[in-house]
Amino acid sequence: MIKQAHEAYNKQDFKTAFELYTQLSNSDKDAMTSLGYMYQNGQGCAVNETMAVEYYKKGAELKQPYALFNLAILYMNGLCSVEIDKTKAHELYIEAATLDVPAAMYEVALMLERGTGCVQNYSEAAYWYEEGAKRGHLESFNNLGALYKEGQGVEQNDARAFLCFTRAADGGLPQGLYNLGLLYDKGMGCEEDHDKALDLCRKAANKGHVKAKKIIQGLQEDGKIVF
Repeated sequence: MIKQAHEAYNKQDFKTAFELYTQLSNSDKDAMTSLGYMYQNGQGCAVNETMAVEYYKKGAELKQPYALFNLAILYMNGLCSVEIDKTKAHELYIEAATLDVPAAMYEVALMLERGTGCVQNYSEAAYWYEEGAKRGHLESFNNLGALYKEGQGVEQNDARAFLCFTRAADGGLPQGLYNLGLLYDKGMGCEEDHDKALDLCRKAANKGHVKAKKIIQGLQEDGKIVF
């Protein structure tokens, strides 16, 4: 039945999915998690933040990876009337990360890098960014590249930074495009190529990257580029 529920949800038949998840919610941790998400977003039902939190907590108690992850988001941002508790959020993200959720690996790393809800630790941040990157997580590639570029938590290495930014840029991540452009502009980890740098900056700008947009606008105003 859980397969039927997932199929209904993926077809956006939220009414059927909600009914099936509800039937399974007393014993199936995946159904609990999905039901929590539907209550949170009002899919197949009215928005009910209390029920969303209740079902996320039930799933989290059974170590459902995305119940842990979604609950962490609530604690991190104070959503669904949950009081902000960044230490708790960090703990939940770690649990989700150890259960192979790439986005959780990224969040754990970001908190370790910034010392949010935990003791700042660049080397641990690098470890979790790398774990996320191994699973194709674009933001993890980008942030790992930044650590290699600055030599924080890892030995400074422009070539590795270039590789990480390239993977993020190839995935279309605006920050990855911008950072890769900076490397090409300075010839760091690659051969200097100002045309390539400009092209990457333009692509980042077109995707809404604020700094890239300002650079392109400045160049246009100075008459150095036409478009």
